[in-house]
Amino acid sequence: MLNSVDQKVYFEGKSHSAYTIEIESSFCISIFKPVLLPLMKHAVILFLLFLCCFMHTKAQQDEKDKVIIQFTGVILTSDSLRPVPFANILIKNTYRGTTADFNGYFSIIARPGEEILFSAVGFKKVHFHIPDTITHDRYSLIQLMSNDTIMLAETVIYPWPTREKFREAFVTLKVPDDDYEIARKNLALAELKDKFRDYPMDGSMNFKNQMYQQYSKLYYQGQYPPNPLLNPFAWAQFFKAWQNGDFKRKD
Repeated sequence: MLNSVDQKVYFEGKSHSAYTIEIESSFCISIFKPVLLPLMKHAVILFLLFLCCFMHTKAQQDEKDKVIIQFTGVILTSDSLRPVPFANILIKNTYRGTTADFNGYFSIIARPGEEILFSAVGFKKVHFHIPDTITHDRYSLIQLMSNDTIMLAETVIYPWPTREKFREAFVTLKVPDDDYEIARKNLALAELKDKFRDYPMDGSMNFKNQMYQQYSKLYYQGQYPPNPLLNPFAWAQFFKAWQNGDFKRKD
């Protein structure tokens, strides 16, 4: 019970409703205090344990990030084990990367647990995870890459802009001779005669002709040469050449 003096002092600063709420709050705290204190102690203990685990994990992650390894290797084809020259090596989610040399060899600085992406023109991309249990500062790898075949759609390019132009070119097309037809024309008797007739005389032929004329003069020296005017064979050759048109003018 509150005495009259205490009631007078209290009611001078607070209303009746506020006084009632304060009495109820103190009553509830007095009832639930034995239950809330152990729960608060357990919550504080759990929070401290969680904080310790988080700090330990963060320390391990920081320690792992500080570990740097020299990641080297060779990139080969999976079917013939030939080197893949100038392949691209990229550490995922970073701006670090390098390019293999002509023999497929590469070397790059990396950290445990990082993902490496290998790519090259004509090959499928390959992902590799560096183990996070590495204890040394070096790690080597022989990476195999498979060929990537890309089938392109057929594209036909015509030299004619319209169907009418194509039809006109097809009608007036002159089919070139094959090797057999060219050889047959070159070995034809009429073609050989025409070529022989139009073929100019070279130095050896002119020399032989001059020697033959000198020989003929020496053969008939001291006598009259025979006159082909009365030779029937000469007249037969003359009429034959006349019929063949050998004496016609060729312009």
